[in-house]
Amino acid sequence: MAQLWGGRFTKETDQRVYDFNASILFDQKMYKEDITGSIAHSKMLGKQGIISKEDMDAIISGLEGILADIESGKLQISSKYEDIHSFVESNLIDRIGEAGKRLHTGRSRNDQVALDMKLYTRAFIERTDLLLKELLEVLLHIMKENMTTYMPGFTHLQKAQPTTLAHYMGAYFEMFLRDRSRLADIKTRLNLCPIGSGALAGTTYPLDREYTAELLGFDGPTRNSMDSVSDRDYLIEVLSACATIMMHLSRFSEELILWNSNEYRFVEMDDAYSTGSSIMPQKKNPDIAELVRGKTGRVYGALTSLLTTMKGLPLAYNKDMQEDKEMAFDAFDTIENCLFLFTGMLATITFHKDIMAKSAMNGFTNATDAADYLVNKGVAFRDAHGIIGKMVLLCIEKNCSIEDLSIDEFKALSPAFEEDIYDAVSLETCVNKRLTKGAPGYEAMEEVIKYYETYLTK
Repeated sequence: MAQLWGGRFTKETDQRVYDFNASILFDQKMYKEDITGSIAHSKMLGKQGIISKEDMDAIISGLEGILADIESGKLQISSKYEDIHSFVESNLIDRIGEAGKRLHTGRSRNDQVALDMKLYTRAFIERTDLLLKELLEVLLHIMKENMTTYMPGFTHLQKAQPTTLAHYMGAYFEMFLRDRSRLADIKTRLNLCPIGSGALAGTTYPLDREYTAELLGFDGPTRNSMDSVSDRDYLIEVLSACATIMMHLSRFSEELILWNSNEYRFVEMDDAYSTGSSIMPQKKNPDIAELVRGKTGRVYGALTSLLTTMKGLPLAYNKDMQEDKEMAFDAFDTIENCLFLFTGMLATITFHKDIMAKSAMNGFTNATDAADYLVNKGVAFRDAHGIIGKMVLLCIEKNCSIEDLSIDEFKALSPAFEEDIYDAVSLETCVNKRLTKGAPGYEAMEEVIKYYETYLTK
C-alpha cells in the first residue's frame, strides 16, 4: 500500500478496506490533469516565496519527467497506490527527494481532485464540441446536396406532408447546434479554479489563487472554499447535456434504422458500418445505429446515479463524491465513441432518392395541398377537407396516388377542380410554395443553409 497519510494511524489498513477505498484504477485517467495542476501550483508557491526557486524548479522538472515517462510507456501507473495523486507525488519524491515533499504545501486532496476533475471535464467538453462540429459539417453537406430530394414527412409514424431530405437533416442540425450551445454554457460556469481552497476552509499560506487560475486557463478562482471542494453541479450539468446528445443521436439512429429496413429502403448503410448474420446470409444489419441507440441508457444511468449520490450530502467534501468519476468517465467515453462512429456512418450512407419521392407520392402527403387548392377556388375549408378525404378513399380503392386520378374523377368529386390541380399537387410545388422561415421550400432552405455555413466558420 502506498498512501500519503498514516501518521495518525497505528496499524495497517485492512487490504479489502484499502481496495474498496482506492480510486487509482479509474482516476489514473486524470494523470495529465493532476500533473498539469501540480506544475501550476508549484509555480505559484515559488512566485509567492512559499517554497524556494530551487525547489520549484526541481518539482517542475520532476513532474515534467513523470508526464513524459507515462506518455512514452516508460512509467506504468501502479495499483499499489491509493490514487493518481499519491502515485504522482510518491514518484516525484523518489525522483527529486526532499523538494518533492513540499509540493503539497497549501493544498488538500479535496481541492486537488476538484481541480483535476474540472480540468478533465473541460477538456472533454472541448473534444466533444469538435466532434459535434464535425457531425454538423456532414449534416450541412447532405443538406446542400439534397435541396430537391423529396420525401415524406411524418407524424405518428404516418406519412403526413411532403418535405425534402435537406429539411429533414436540418431538424437534426438544429438539435446538435443546441447541444453545442449547452456545452459552451456549462464550460463558462465550470471555468473557475478550485485549487487553493484546501480541505474546506482555505489556508494560512499567502497563495495567489488568481495566478494559479490564470496559469490553468480559468476565468478566476472559485469564491467559496466549501463549495469549491463539494461542487459537482457542473458535472451533473455536463452529464445532462451528454444525455441530451445521446437522446438526439438515439432518435436519429431510430430513423436511420427504420429507413434502412426492407419496408422503407430509403437508405443503405455502408459495408464498413454494417454487420451480417451468422445464420441468414441475406442480412445487412445497422449495428452501429443500434448500438448508439442502446448506449443511450448507460449515459442516462450516469446522470441518474450522480444525482442520487449527491442528493443527501452535507457540506463539505465526502468520500461519496469519489463515485462521480467512474460513471462520468464511462459516459464521456461513450459520447465520444458514439459521435465519432455515428458521423462516419452518416457520411457514408447512400440515400435512395427515387424511393423517397415515390413514398411521398404514394402516401398522400400532398392531400393537404389538394385541400388548400380547393380553398383557393372558393370552397370552404371544412368542405374541402371532406372532399379530399373521399378522394383519398377513392385512391386507396384504385391503388393509385392523387396525381394518377383523371380530371373527370377530380371533377366528379368537386367541379372546382381544373387542369392546374396536377401542378398544385406535384411534390415540387407542394414543397417549394412553403416559404415561411423554417419551411422546406427552396428559398427558405437557401437562407437557413447560408446561416449554417456562417455558423460553422465561427
